[in-house]
Amino acid sequence: MSSGLILGIESSCDETAAAVVERGSRTLSSVVASQIATHAVYGGVVPELASREHLRNIVPVTRAALREAGATMADLEAIAVTHGPGLAGALLVGITYAKGAAFATGKPLIAVNHLEGHIHAVLLAAGRQGTEHREQGTGIREQGTELAMPALALVVSGGHTHLYLCRPPVAGPEVGAWRYSLVGRTLDDAAGEAFDKVAKLLGLGYPGGPWIDALAQFGDAKAVPFQFARIKEKAHLTGRTPRTKAAVTAPIAELDRDFLFSFSGIKTAVLRYVEVQGMRAGCEARQRALKAMVESGRIPTWEDVRALCDQQTLDLIASFQHAVVGDLLRKTFAAAEAVDAASVLVTGGVAANRELRVRFTAEAAERAIPVAFPTLALATDNAAMIAAAGWPRFLAGAFAGWGLEADPRLALA
Repeated sequence: MSSGLILGIESSCDETAAAVVERGSRTLSSVVASQIATHAVYGGVVPELASREHLRNIVPVTRAALREAGATMADLEAIAVTHGPGLAGALLVGITYAKGAAFATGKPLIAVNHLEGHIHAVLLAAGRQGTEHREQGTGIREQGTELAMPALALVVSGGHTHLYLCRPPVAGPEVGAWRYSLVGRTLDDAAGEAFDKVAKLLGLGYPGGPWIDALAQFGDAKAVPFQFARIKEKAHLTGRTPRTKAAVTAPIAELDRDFLFSFSGIKTAVLRYVEVQGMRAGCEARQRALKAMVESGRIPTWEDVRALCDQQTLDLIASFQHAVVGDLLRKTFAAAEAVDAASVLVTGGVAANRELRVRFTAEAAERAIPVAFPTLALATDNAAMIAAAGWPRFLAGAFAGWGLEADPRLALA
């Protein structure tokens, strides 16, 4: 009898991760080596440093994942690895290791799209294990039942804001590969990128998303009336790919403008507000104080950061987050209705945001459509989602060749 074990490897950005998952549904181990301390001093991910840290971590992380799973390389069915999108150098570390391990053990190699991995993180958490999951402080409960299909997935993170219509394999949920259709996407900054840039502007720590999430609860979300304008047709961009650092996708003309996102404008609006309100000096002082903590070897807590923020800053943070979550919510549920989706999946690093989870859950209940999220551990980059996404590809015999290369701008659908 086959073991059904897939070893997943993820190194697309600043986390080195390895996991062993059984038949795409049962996580036996999931190990992640974070690089936050390395990059915090610089206020963002430095690609060269990320690659170096991946080289240091890939072997011990993989060994730890196998050890926790009580498995050896010989027990595996295959090795699944992220091959894009992401940072080229970071991706190459994981791919090179996976190819070497697959060649040495004679195991099949499976190439997984990072975005597909995020979608399968929800399926792994909510629809496959037959157990209940409880997110602390959100009141959200996944019942461990199969999610209704087709599902509209919002993949929202530091590098991506995409809407995909997801369909299970034609031959059933146990055979073949999933199918994805692009419904919407960001034209410029991803939502998570906007969170990080606004946090940096306000002198907060890196990564910015968690700081904004933690501090927003202490501010007035209606203090600053941010608004998102409807995206208009731009003749000079028709037929071109969106201006973004994320994956290459269909031309703008092929997507409904009502389901396109743009977060560069609100980022600029925050900058203008800071300048007009004379908040620049406070932001710079906060940045110096937090940098001094990091350089001294102390990781700031949210209490430390809150103590450095006046009420005007907290109100600005709360208003910014409320506006971004509102835009994501409106367009996601409008798209779900337009494509007749039976459920909504929200995944990616921003899916860990508490306000987003609460508001999406309330909206879904009002519209009588199921919504599901990954657990907090599976929301950010991890290898369990890569191994889970690799299972249907293993069943379909969709293996990668030895010529597999990193594709930093890899598209899904």
